[in-house]
Amino acid sequence: MRVVTTGIGLRAGHVLSTLKEAMPEVEFVGFYDPQPTYLEMIGLDTPRYDSVETMIAEAKPDLYCVFSPNLFHLEHIRLGLEAGIQVFTEKPVVVTIDETLELARLLAKHGGVNRAMVGLVLRYSQHMVDLRAALKAGLLGQIVSLEANEHIAPYHGAFFMRDWRRMIDLSGGFLLEKCCHDIDIYNMVTGSRPAKVASFGGRKSYIPANAPASNEEAQIFHVKKSVWNSVDDAFHSDGDIIDYQTAIMQYESGASLAFHTNLNTPDEHRRFCIMGTHGMAEGDFVRGYLKITARDGTVLANHDYTAGTAMKGAHYGADEMMCHDIAKYLRGQSKSLPVS
Repeated sequence: MRVVTTGIGLRAGHVLSTLKEAMPEVEFVGFYDPQPTYLEMIGLDTPRYDSVETMIAEAKPDLYCVFSPNLFHLEHIRLGLEAGIQVFTEKPVVVTIDETLELARLLAKHGGVNRAMVGLVLRYSQHMVDLRAALKAGLLGQIVSLEANEHIAPYHGAFFMRDWRRMIDLSGGFLLEKCCHDIDIYNMVTGSRPAKVASFGGRKSYIPANAPASNEEAQIFHVKKSVWNSVDDAFHSDGDIIDYQTAIMQYESGASLAFHTNLNTPDEHRRFCIMGTHGMAEGDFVRGYLKITARDGTVLANHDYTAGTAMKGAHYGADEMMCHDIAKYLRGQSKSLPVS
């Protein structure tokens, strides 16, 4: 399995090395990245190319991975689809409505249903595997309403304020860049798409008035490394993304969702509560549990993931599960991957 990548930052290095563990026959035969940061994760001897076009033409890959910054995704995906090879792209896939429509045209033209894979990794998490089983069994009945959040700690929020992701024109905005995982899985839960959306947010934490007063206090805001197009100070940056946002959505199915994110939450969590006509499901990816309760109060399931594989590795063990599923799909051992 010959694999190439455009982009070899931390996320690319982690996913590709995890795929190699799940699929030992993987051979990394090329990369394109003007500023490679984690090349050692796939091998320092991996051939370097000066353009994506040359890499695809000369390396002749079986799998082409797109891990470049978000604003480059559409063009890089286009090159892979037009070359007729299997494409894996990191989320979010594209960053604007116009790009979404153009991507839909490309996928329709080049058989993207069978050739394009997306790294919306929470689909693969044990939480969602078990929740899908509960939904399929009808334990919740019709889905009526949901509430959910993704709150990240200051060390992580500051990374976004220093990194290229701080700019909406590069990333698509924080809710798209970071919370697309969450919105994706709640689309899955409702079995439909949002029909109406209202959202409110702003920036109140990462502003000059809240800058740390000492170097010791400032250390937490530099834990995560940023390289390309980065700045040093999260509180005086030129970024235009929000650091808190709430959204309400009404789905085509009639269900509603209230979603909240905050980038300055010391005790971070990623919770959800799903209410149906016959039961409810509540859980937390960070705290590692999923509980299903019937409307008469009977606890139908109470999963504790804190001691298992679901809490190991990145994304609560979902990266490993995703790569195992991708390996089976690429080997022809499964016909499809989870979709929302």
